[in-house]
Amino acid sequence: MPLRIHGNRAIKTLPGQTTRPTPARVREALFNIWQGTIAGCRWLDLCAGSGAMGAEALSRGAQRVVGIEALGKACAIVQTNWQMVAKPHQSFQIIKGDVVRQLQHLQGESFDHIYFDPPYASGLYGPVLNAIATQNLLSPQGEIAVEYTPIHWQPAVITGLTLGREKRYGTTGLVFYQRDEP
Repeated sequence: MPLRIHGNRAIKTLPGQTTRPTPARVREALFNIWQGTIAGCRWLDLCAGSGAMGAEALSRGAQRVVGIEALGKACAIVQTNWQMVAKPHQSFQIIKGDVVRQLQHLQGESFDHIYFDPPYASGLYGPVLNAIATQNLLSPQGEIAVEYTPIHWQPAVITGLTLGREKRYGTTGLVFYQRDEP
């Protein structure tokens, strides 16, 4: 069964369990939390997988969507999915490679919303959140949503970021970070 996003649009996914799409319930909850702030925003999708979150952001009016994904096959799927939903005035870019290394190439950019959904047991949580904070990739009013399971990671204090609200959806959690005030 194809994955569906806003507007009942079907998008492609990789077969099997190579990537783990964000559950529809979690996706819907996040976009309800961020409703009213997506149109015109700059969105960063880390460990993009099928690109469902970026596609959802584009379908809701994001101005620019950037994704980072390690798997080449997944990058091709993301490119296809984002091309299907993007309007001519929207821009998007998918970057292949290690998320921590590739974040360096975004230095000088600023994102209003960052969605980070790594492979749960990858050990990427701390390194990625620290890179976002030290490279100032989050806009002053922006927010990061981190998807996790408590078995593999617990929300932590990150220098330069303020740990905010936390939501649970069964075994999946979302925790939100904002930039520390200067």
